[in-house]
Amino acid sequence: MDHSSLDRARQNVGRLENDLIDGYVSGAVSRRSFLVRGSVLGLSLTAVGSILAACGSDDEETDSSSDGGTATTAAGGATEPTAASTGGIKKGGTLKVASQKPGSPLDPVAMDNLGSYTPVTIAFEYLCGKGDGAALAPMLAESWTPNDDGSVWTFKLRSGVTWHDGTPLTSADVVASLDRLAPGNLVAYIVEGATKAVDDLTVEVTLNAPDGQFPYQVSLWNPQSVITPVSFVAGSTLDATPNGTGPFKLDKYDVATGCTFVRNDAWWGGTPNLDAVELVFSDDIDTQITGVLGGQADAIVLFAVLGGDALLNSDDVVVESIQGASHRQLWMNTREGNFADVRVRQAVALGINRQELLDVVLQGRGTIGNDHPIASSYEFFDASQPQRERDVEAAKALLKEAGKEGLAVTLHAPQLIEIPQLAELIQTQLKDIGMDVTLNVESTTTFYDRWCKVYDSEVEPAGCDGGEEFGIVDYGNRGTPDVYLVKAYATGEWNSAHYISEPFRAAVSSYQAALTLDDRKGPISEIQKIANEDVPYVIPYFYDSLFAYKKGVTGIVASGLGHFYLGTAGFTE
Repeated sequence: MDHSSLDRARQNVGRLENDLIDGYVSGAVSRRSFLVRGSVLGLSLTAVGSILAACGSDDEETDSSSDGGTATTAAGGATEPTAASTGGIKKGGTLKVASQKPGSPLDPVAMDNLGSYTPVTIAFEYLCGKGDGAALAPMLAESWTPNDDGSVWTFKLRSGVTWHDGTPLTSADVVASLDRLAPGNLVAYIVEGATKAVDDLTVEVTLNAPDGQFPYQVSLWNPQSVITPVSFVAGSTLDATPNGTGPFKLDKYDVATGCTFVRNDAWWGGTPNLDAVELVFSDDIDTQITGVLGGQADAIVLFAVLGGDALLNSDDVVVESIQGASHRQLWMNTREGNFADVRVRQAVALGINRQELLDVVLQGRGTIGNDHPIASSYEFFDASQPQRERDVEAAKALLKEAGKEGLAVTLHAPQLIEIPQLAELIQTQLKDIGMDVTLNVESTTTFYDRWCKVYDSEVEPAGCDGGEEFGIVDYGNRGTPDVYLVKAYATGEWNSAHYISEPFRAAVSSYQAALTLDDRKGPISEIQKIANEDVPYVIPYFYDSLFAYKKGVTGIVASGLGHFYLGTAGFTE
């Protein structure tokens, strides 16, 4: 241990950073956790390197596949050159990408599906980008620091960043962006006016309550938090008002067929290799897969194992897998209707054969869920809690007690990746407990109009209202579970179950206020327990996110959440 070097590293950081260093030095925090946590607190690579060197290197495995990583990344998701990717990248060419058709307008603030995330995040960027695994990396913010209790965060912006229209990015854009998000997306974290411009390249964000993980909320793991120009207003869309700071500029857009982006020579990350990127839209995953195999596309943003055998077995295609927290939620309306009685929801949960779903729908590429959104890849996951197993007789008894024997319902689902097959198997499994389930599988455009039909600020939970009482909705990978916990459970923005639980909300608040890993474990354990017992959502599995590209393509960085970072992508010689 080099104590003098360690003391020097400590001098320029705050209390939260020093608490983390203490944990690493004592052995309470692993090397991997230190790297992830250090990135969230804004420790520079130089500082992290100095601390690791002072403490001495260890041999702990640093592969990040279990928490969302597939490649080592530099600022903002730009892939660092590796031995495998430095075979010479040609300048020029158009990369064609098979992508889910957007299920909503390209409104950065209001978008709610992976099909919309992909085009929006090719043009727009975040304060914090994708690091290795669940770590964060600088994007539009070159650095960030918390105060001593994590209630105020200061972000330093990159200098020289320009919008696609040629105007410079300044702190005024960030203030306006976060103010637009304050009433909705970030309502649990800030109020309008909480973000202040210290100078042209510095912003200070004062939170509603201390939060040691706030940078995740202004990163790719919260897709709606892209930074947009100060001139944007509520309802502005990328296609109607093309702009951004990213490596490619929107040139053409047709919601039915696709869109084209052209190279942004002024990108802060350097001149992209590609001349253009073309997204080829389809709601049909088989069409997307056929497009890659047939040469109509060079890559695919996301696909499932079921139906994806041709990609997995092709000698001409490279498939990458992201193991993380991506999952499907089978929602049930807890406020009114057939599922208001918790016994009915518990019956559904007991009627599901999770192992069969994992084996048939995912062919083993995932992990079994336990009706809460805390994936085992999260370092604070409580593995001691019992796994819910299928029990047909117990499910039948609960339905009888609730007066719902022979319950007939319609299950709504989007035409998205493996979800139609998941719905079909759930329909069959629930028949065994006496339920009569009719399927209504719709295009993503129709489905997302139905899922959260209206925004109701008067009836608790405020936010997602209307819609149907029973259905399946997709949730992509996240570096932390905050978005799931806040939006689908604790508040109402995406709360299709209309779930209200003050003990759950209190546990989420305790989790958010926790500043260390140990402090988070207790609230997370309580969150798992309450969600499992109340069952507003059945979460049968967490799936590995698969994306693919043709051999001869390199440099793609994906998140498992619809992001396809192509700033350093290209075709090899």
